[in-house]
Amino acid sequence: MHYDSETKGLPHNPLKALVAPRPIGWISAMNRAGEVNLAPYSYFNAVASGPDMVMFSSSGRKDAMTFAEEGGEFVCNFATYALREAVNATSAPLPRGQSEFDFAGLTPVPSRNVRPPRVGESPAAIECKWVQTVPLTPLGGGGANHFLVIGQVVSIYIDDAFIVDGVVDTGAMRPILRAGAFDYFTAEPETRFSLERPAGGGGR
Repeated sequence: MHYDSETKGLPHNPLKALVAPRPIGWISAMNRAGEVNLAPYSYFNAVASGPDMVMFSSSGRKDAMTFAEEGGEFVCNFATYALREAVNATSAPLPRGQSEFDFAGLTPVPSRNVRPPRVGESPAAIECKWVQTVPLTPLGGGGANHFLVIGQVVSIYIDDAFIVDGVVDTGAMRPILRAGAFDYFTAEPETRFSLERPAGGGGR
């Protein structure tokens, strides 16, 4: 079959199943008033190194984005299989001012170099300074409905239990990864493999 936004023909957009599995950015942010928001974003990834930068994409001007802009900072908490129910719970549309940390039974822990707290139960967290928000304007024109939020990494927390011989054991943390429809995947340590790049193909 052939799918496009005009003819459709499937109950769920296959883009989300084919650009997958996608990492989940579990974003905590704080506005100028000190209110904290915590929410998962499946349009999330690293986009640069030297300096290190990450991004998440918001459908509409949601609190994580507006708080990151106001406070100038945000934290990407590592979403794991053990925390899957809590990650999902923080996607609930709570009234502004109601704590997603409390709602999901999570512990806010002070970050090292930014004001927003990290999730204490998460094995890793990436602390970021907000760089810019890019409106994703569609080809047909009109106002943007989606916004790309870019942050520069200033500090990274990793639970020492997941550092083996100086290398982060990502699989042991069992990250959850977003697929299409209501599906997710998880990574397992035994699925890891290594490949040396061709000469001149870049380093780690």
